[in-house]
Amino acid sequence: MPERGAGGSGLTAAVSVSVKKCYYTLLLCERTLTMAKQIIHTDQAPAAIGAYSQAVRAGDTVYLSGQIPLDPATMTVTGGGDFRAEAHQVFKNLRAVAEAAGGSLDQIVKLNAYLTDLDNFAVFNEVMAEYFAQPFPARAAVGVAALPKGVQVEAEAVLVLA
Repeated sequence: MPERGAGGSGLTAAVSVSVKKCYYTLLLCERTLTMAKQIIHTDQAPAAIGAYSQAVRAGDTVYLSGQIPLDPATMTVTGGGDFRAEAHQVFKNLRAVAEAAGGSLDQIVKLNAYLTDLDNFAVFNEVMAEYFAQPFPARAAVGVAALPKGVQVEAEAVLVLA
């Protein structure tokens, strides 16, 4: 059974464990030590409008912050109130951040979407299908009262590299 090393700085294997288990424990220890977070930023997606990063990478996992339909160059809302156009911009922004992290939309394993009107659920599905192929990522679509800048849709995601 692994135990804490001196000062709680890492794991050490008990003497009685097999070589295979010891190797696995050391591998976990090495991975833990090298899993510092990396901030992901690109000018191809909107700059953060609050106290957050566009994405954070920890190991092979990238956490993409919520994207709303802002034009990255002008930081203005796109779509003119058209939900479909807003959804397209959200996915374009997510794609830009995913690519800045060295990945793609195909590597997204979980997507959370926030809609101010769940009557737009079917349209959201149609637009999403233009950006993702089967098998689709796990997903939640949540109805919310309001979103920043009066937009109708926001999406955040988790991406796994490799």
